[in-house]
Amino acid sequence: MKKWYWFMLSLAVIVCDQLSKYLVGIFLTPYHPLPVFPMFNLTLAYNTGAAFSFLSGAGDWHRWFFAAFSFIVSIILAVWLYKGENQTCLLSTGISLILGGAIGNLFDRALHGYVIDFIDLYYKNHHFATFNIADSAICLGAGFFVLDVFINKK
Repeated sequence: MKKWYWFMLSLAVIVCDQLSKYLVGIFLTPYHPLPVFPMFNLTLAYNTGAAFSFLSGAGDWHRWFFAAFSFIVSIILAVWLYKGENQTCLLSTGISLILGGAIGNLFDRALHGYVIDFIDLYYKNHHFATFNIADSAICLGAGFFVLDVFINKK
């Protein structure tokens, strides 16, 4: 496939992520769950930490550390995607999803100082960490990446 396709996939992730965060910011009150289905709420939350609120509340130093880290990873992934020859569809999909998710969360961190999360999955009283579309794309992309490693051992 043409390389622009993979960058369009990353762009689609960024647009969906940012649009969803914009809409939940308009329609939801922070930290007040909106039940959607059993075991699924929409809950607007502000994550100042890393994935799954790791280091949340550790001070302001990590805002720029995580922003810089996301920026560097995004550049590496974009170069890998652009220069990669003979990459499998699975690997290119994984890289594109991770790139889109990293940039989506980078926008939040740079603009707001936190990442906007809103997907709240739970079972009874046990809630998984609240997350967003960018986080989902990163996890799915990482899964594709690992799957490609096992399927296409060289």
